[in-house]
Amino acid sequence: MQLKNSQTYRNLAKAYAGECMAKARYMFIEYGARKQGLKCLAEIVDKVVYNEFNHARMFYSFIQTADKKPIDDIEIEGGYPFKEKWELVDNLRFAAEDEAKEAEEIYPAFAKVARDEGFEDIAGLFDNVAQVENCHKMLFTDLYEQLKNDTLYKRKTPVKWKCADCGYEATSKEAWQVCPLCQSKQGSVMLKLSDGQ
Repeated sequence: MQLKNSQTYRNLAKAYAGECMAKARYMFIEYGARKQGLKCLAEIVDKVVYNEFNHARMFYSFIQTADKKPIDDIEIEGGYPFKEKWELVDNLRFAAEDEAKEAEEIYPAFAKVARDEGFEDIAGLFDNVAQVENCHKMLFTDLYEQLKNDTLYKRKTPVKWKCADCGYEATSKEAWQVCPLCQSKQGSVMLKLSDGQ
């Protein structure tokens, strides 16, 4: 079967559109974090934004192999989330939900179709992206829980906090409000994530 005549071709287009939309939604989250002075949280989300860009790039690259001529349009129909508003804590939860759906439902289904149609390399791409989306789900869940529970900069036992701007470090249960060295606000303190990042 030729890629251009397959369901996999349309699934690649849906995946491309979904990743582009996720990139934009997560840019909104990054923007919201920066507006609230949470620079280090914004920088973590920015890394996810770049991941989503690269997922879209890979899907686009496979689409381009379907025809030597420029592809004018691919008609696709699909549902895409528009849950995010302007509340950072809610947006982190929504992002985790969206990533879970991609990791657990959408990309595994797309991978199965690709295998059934004989496109093992594309099935592998869907599998690999699903694995990353699962990591994103866990990251957004962790950030959501910490923000919701006011533990971004608090711990039950002392930990080492580090300023991302100047490198100052101190061990305590709570990060400083203003860095004693460079005077950066608390949002510049590097976050402690559950997976050790």
